[in-house]
Amino acid sequence: MVTTGQGNAVSPATADDFATAWRKLRADDEIQFARVELPETDPRPDWLTEFLEWLGEIFTPVAGALVEAWPVLKLLLIGLAVLAAAYFLLETFGPGWRRKKQEGDDPHDWSPQEHEALALLEEADRLAAVGDYDEATHLLLKRSVGQIAEARPDLVEPSSTARELAAEARLPDAARAAFALIAAPVERSLFALRKLEEADWQAARAAYADFALARKAIGA
Repeated sequence: MVTTGQGNAVSPATADDFATAWRKLRADDEIQFARVELPETDPRPDWLTEFLEWLGEIFTPVAGALVEAWPVLKLLLIGLAVLAAAYFLLETFGPGWRRKKQEGDDPHDWSPQEHEALALLEEADRLAAVGDYDEATHLLLKRSVGQIAEARPDLVEPSSTARELAAEARLPDAARAAFALIAAPVERSLFALRKLEEADWQAARAAYADFALARKAIGA
């Protein structure tokens, strides 16, 4: 006789109870008791067996050689990793890293893309070829402002004037000088109502070309 924590007596299970429960369990169709016969698989083809044996003959000596050479190979791999890390650190923080970083961040290193500069000069030249020096020079000015705004959006405000941009200290010196030479004749044309002459156009064109194509000239 077994008692519970409350003092109630519980009768032990009899052998008949277990037998009855077992018969009910075996009679349940949802439970699988029958032995499952696995289907026979086709034997591995001879060519596959021969291929695996051939691979074993090739790679077993290789694996053995790698195991024997592992102490030396491990030191070699560690040495290569150290060399790679040293090269990375030297390139990143070597003697010239600060100069390279400053050159990369230097706004004075900016100039328009060569293809954009050539396309602009070609378009302006067509206007100048028919004597429209005012529009040709004005085109250089407008596109120059657009190029500056694209490269340095922090410098160009909707209210920015050509005179203000020409005096902008954060622009590269060459860009500021070229912009001033282009802006001056445009101001005369717009505000003094003075038509520009070919000399005015040529001076503005030369100023833009010297600045925008300076890298091409250096490369040549």
